Amino acid sequence: MVETQPTLRIFISTGEVSGDLQGALLIEALYRQAKLQGITLSISALGGQKMAGAGAHLLGETTGIGSVGLLEALPYVLPTLQMQQQAQQQLRAEPPDVAVYIDYMGPNLSLGKFMRQHLPEVKTVYYIAPQQWVWAFNQKDTETLIRISDRMVAIFPEEAHYYQRFGADMTWVGHPLVDRFSPPPDRNEARNALGLSGTEPIVTLIPASRHQEVAHVAPVMFAAAQRIRAVLPAVKFLLPISMASLKAKLEQTLLPYGLPVTLVEDQTQAAIAAADVALTKSGTVNLETALMNVPQVVTYRLNPLTARIAHYLLRVKIPYVSPANLVLPEPVVPEFIQWQATPETLSEAVLQLLPGTEKRQTMLAGYERLRQALGNPGACDRAAQVILETAQTITATPLSV
Repeated sequence: MVETQPTLRIFISTGEVSGDLQGALLIEALYRQAKLQGITLSISALGGQKMAGAGAHLLGETTGIGSVGLLEALPYVLPTLQMQQQAQQQLRAEPPDVAVYIDYMGPNLSLGKFMRQHLPEVKTVYYIAPQQWVWAFNQKDTETLIRISDRMVAIFPEEAHYYQRFGADMTWVGHPLVDRFSPPPDRNEARNALGLSGTEPIVTLIPASRHQEVAHVAPVMFAAAQRIRAVLPAVKFLLPISMASLKAKLEQTLLPYGLPVTLVEDQTQAAIAAADVALTKSGTVNLETALMNVPQVVTYRLNPLTARIAHYLLRVKIPYVSPANLVLPEPVVPEFIQWQATPETLSEAVLQLLPGTEKRQTMLAGYERLRQALGNPGACDRAAQVILETAQTITATPLSV
């Protein structure tokens, strides 16, 4: 009689569009590694449709309730709490063997404390920990993140060094996006896929993956596009839609600017790869753009009141915002944040990166060094190995938080 191995239950918690992408890549790797080891998996998650498509059973959809900033977070407090309560009830009823947290600072801190208090036997792994190494106000949250995690898995070298200094059981695996863009996509193939010619100048605009960004980032980006068109009348703009729920708001915001913009749905990668230059908000998309070898200008704006509180009261000062600059760290791509982000500064920076310019060549050389710093392909499979190994170890003594 052949004994069958019991199903290994994994729970993953993340939020926003970038977390959904990273979660999906991890889920695919978990199934690959489990198959190699003869393990049957059952994966449940707080996440998005990419994770569901990769094989997770969603306990809640979190891609639409993310925000950056103090005031910006207020509308999402109640929906987040309600979703957390629902997830906690499910976890109590069917505890997983291992819980995996991906970024998503506030909700995952809360969930991690719940797990330690009520389900201390469940192993925990923090994969892609919050960027405390960039903007931590104090050590308390860092120490709590470590206490709620049996293991931590880093994708940035500096992330690993930072948490190791505080005593984390840390493993650096490299960045998952290296796998997706090795080698980078072909520009002409991307243009053909979108029905574009190989000669027309193209600037891809990426203003929003959150609702707040449509209000605060998109207008200045569209105004910059007007100035670019005044200098380069033949330019064509592409606008990939990262979430269907943003489409109507983006169309409405775009209307007064009279721009020749093509909205691109479900082909964000092609829309970036086809571009001569991308004008993009700060976020994971900056690394995707860099790994596709597309020059970019990065911008971000918060609610003005939030920005003033951060600058004048909290005195937040960080060297860089874009992940593309945090890796080395050095200014590989230009950043224009809050008051620096004007139509004039953004448009000028984009025009300086057109084919044949010196700044374009300098940026592409920086991309090569960035790629080397992100590690070798296979990051997700290495992370999956750590998670499966942790799930199958003997339960440790519960930690108080």
